[in-house]
Amino acid sequence: MTLAVRVPRELSARVPAEQRGPGLDRDAVRLLVSRGTEVSHHVFRELPRLLCAGDLLVVNTSPTLAAAVDGRIGRTDVVVHFSTRGDDGRWAVELREPDGRGTTRARAAAPAEGEVVLPGGVRLTLEEPLSAQSARLWWARVAGPSVLGMLRVHGRPIRYSYTERDQPLSVYQTVFTVPSADGSGSAEMPSAARPFTRRLVARLVSRGVLFAPVVLHTGVASAEAHEPPYPERFSVSEASARLINGVRASGGRVIAVGTTAVRAVESAAGPDGVVRAASGWTDLVVTPERGVRVVDGLLTGLHEPEASHLLMLEAVAGRAAVERGYEQAVRERYLWHEFGDVHLVLPEENTHREHCDGNAT
Repeated sequence: MTLAVRVPRELSARVPAEQRGPGLDRDAVRLLVSRGTEVSHHVFRELPRLLCAGDLLVVNTSPTLAAAVDGRIGRTDVVVHFSTRGDDGRWAVELREPDGRGTTRARAAAPAEGEVVLPGGVRLTLEEPLSAQSARLWWARVAGPSVLGMLRVHGRPIRYSYTERDQPLSVYQTVFTVPSADGSGSAEMPSAARPFTRRLVARLVSRGVLFAPVVLHTGVASAEAHEPPYPERFSVSEASARLINGVRASGGRVIAVGTTAVRAVESAAGPDGVVRAASGWTDLVVTPERGVRVVDGLLTGLHEPEASHLLMLEAVAGRAAVERGYEQAVRERYLWHEFGDVHLVLPEENTHREHCDGNAT
């Protein structure tokens, strides 16, 4: 879907919330809540009183990698964004050009341009586009030392021109991050979970809200052409599958924290709506036509009006709710992108049970 709203450039969040003033923490961002077409405005730290005992938050534990690194093609400087590691050892990569401000802009890549030389003796040979519909990302054959080892030493987090400056990698990790045994992770932060703090999680737990961890390693997600997401690695454990199914059976709401969590859970759900332990690659694109089988609500950032992620929001909440929410977000000057404000989309009516009283502290 494409929304008929225009997002002014000044509504892009340039720095994280905790850097906007003294005494602020990550949970200082604003929270737009949509229940159908009814909209209310909050601060994120109010989340515990907006959820019910027995509700379940599905969270993505994928760590964010320092996935951007400087390289050269001949005498030309380039920036390489490492997106996804394939089963055959190749990496999906995106080439970008430095723009003189510490950020980058997309660069058309072609195998004829030759080998990409990176720090630490790593070399890339571009072989074929990742998708027949777009030549933005390419599969690259790697020669030399480990890419993950090279990124740990020479890489930095991917950032885009709307941000003010480079940030340390710790800024891009969420409170739910769990390092992977093999060092793998996400090219871009699963940012919907960024506003959570340990203190807020403790308050949610004391409220009776449950958490189910899943993993989805995101690739380069900021698609300039707003193309659908590429296949990504995911994992839903047996324990999380049982917890999700139990909450649904008892009348609780399953609320995904981020579109990545939706993609993981819905990839593990059968046509009967039962979630089963699963892992591997998912190419699932959640659309209104496909619908959702498990997820009742979604906590997510604010996306560009043309972004394919909006189809997922429409599948969860309906078009009218998404349009109303985004109109209000622009009018009330919410902030966009990974350091921006958050949108909680809930069902218009709770069909499983009466809504909780909301009198949490």
